[in-house]
Amino acid sequence: MDDIISINNLNIKFNNSHTVVKKISLNIAKGKTTAIVGESGSGKTLSALSILKLLPSGAKITDGEIFFKKTNILSLSKNEIQKIRGNKIATIFQEPMSSLNPLHTINKQIEEIILTHNSINKNNAKNKTFELLNEVGLGEIADRPKVYPYELSGGQRQRAMIAMSIANNPDVLIADEPTTALDVTIQMQILDLLLNLQKKLGMTMIFISHDLSVVRKMSDFIYVMKDGEIVESGSNDKIFNQPDHVYTKQLVSTQNKKKINFSKSRNTVLRVEELDVWYPIKKGLLRKTIDHVKAINKISFTLNEGESIGIVGESGSGKTSLILAILKLVKSRGKILINDKDINLFNKNEILNLRKEIQIVFQDPFSSLSPRMNVEEIISEGLNIHYPKLSKDNKKSKLIGVLEKVGLNFHECIEKYPHEFSGGQRQRIAIARALILEPKILILDEPTSALDVTIQNQIINLLNDLQKKLSLSYIFISHDMKVIQSISDTIIVLKNGRIIEANISSEIFTNPKSEYTSNLIRSVL
Repeated sequence: MDDIISINNLNIKFNNSHTVVKKISLNIAKGKTTAIVGESGSGKTLSALSILKLLPSGAKITDGEIFFKKTNILSLSKNEIQKIRGNKIATIFQEPMSSLNPLHTINKQIEEIILTHNSINKNNAKNKTFELLNEVGLGEIADRPKVYPYELSGGQRQRAMIAMSIANNPDVLIADEPTTALDVTIQMQILDLLLNLQKKLGMTMIFISHDLSVVRKMSDFIYVMKDGEIVESGSNDKIFNQPDHVYTKQLVSTQNKKKINFSKSRNTVLRVEELDVWYPIKKGLLRKTIDHVKAINKISFTLNEGESIGIVGESGSGKTSLILAILKLVKSRGKILINDKDINLFNKNEILNLRKEIQIVFQDPFSSLSPRMNVEEIISEGLNIHYPKLSKDNKKSKLIGVLEKVGLNFHECIEKYPHEFSGGQRQRIAIARALILEPKILILDEPTSALDVTIQNQIINLLNDLQKKLSLSYIFISHDMKVIQSISDTIIVLKNGRIIEANISSEIFTNPKSEYTSNLIRSVL
């Protein structure tokens, strides 16, 4: 089969010193999807962006060749490469909100890319834009010419980006983590759309991802990258069923990892009964309540000591409202019983004491850790609030102990600030901050979604080990069924504020009762 793009011995350095891509060679077959897989920092995005000479400041190609249809792209002038960008080779980036211009309407941005590369009048460009928006499933926006990016959901923005990328019927589409920021149902829709468009237009696709479930669905051929080198390549079937390299085996093994259950107590630490979280809809001059958004509607479940409950659902299903109610951060109706005491009846002091019993770890540790506080100040904050009379020696002892539990060295990290750590290390610090108060319940709100697959696996292993040692009870919030499968004993599936299915993890995955749950599981298999 003909190769539409060939990369030979590509070498990329930063500031003429640090080599980030090391003599890689790869071939992109015409009409097929070639995936480049690897963890953050492996060089996969830089390798793909080098095809369009879109490297970031400080990065420079020091050696190699990149051929597109037998033309060496690296020898092209600025004007010549601009005729290829967005025309012959198009790109979809990970975060559409940062890729779309917030000052221009969606229609105008699509029209602009059509007019740039074609001898066409404005009226015909408008008609073409209308057709493109309909083709990517944005028919309702096609009829509204004054729609800006901020008015669209994440999935709609990504569809708009796809419309821009296919506007000139490109030969090659580079998709750089196009679904990472989306929940699982929207992710499936975008992937299906890309596959359908590829088939219809006969495009070649370069798909960059660290998510192997997505790669398995999309790719014909796979290159695996680590530390700037290609460690293995092969067909989809070979990589997933007969991997050779240790790193590839590690990636594949994390794909279908299941939690190894251990004995858990029958002591109930949390009972939720008929819980409602309704947000008022107010209108008029006097802001009169005319209706309610029923974010959580009549939810009931129990959490035992040492048990993990995974709560899964798409954006808007009610996951966040549920945990806010359990933390007593929003008003709710119904019963939330901790140690058989209803927290909805607690006074202020009782709520403060409750904070020691329930702690939370957030999705993005970089946002949840103060950049102005060092590790000692971050982890000690809870101790200072709940145990103000604790001696210096006791505080230090607790700090050493909790950092050891999460795999960090006290002396190496205690005076450092969050920006000095990797994503995985920052999440370990966030977990240490939660554990320092010795809680009984840990709420984990998408704690691994901002991490690549290998670091994600380390954090899941850490959480499972901590649960076993400390008899912790987890409420694990996620839209990622792979992660839910690897940490949960029981799974609750939420949709539109209601529980549509709840069962032990193995039963959910082998015998789902609802079509919605089946679709969620499709994202893993």
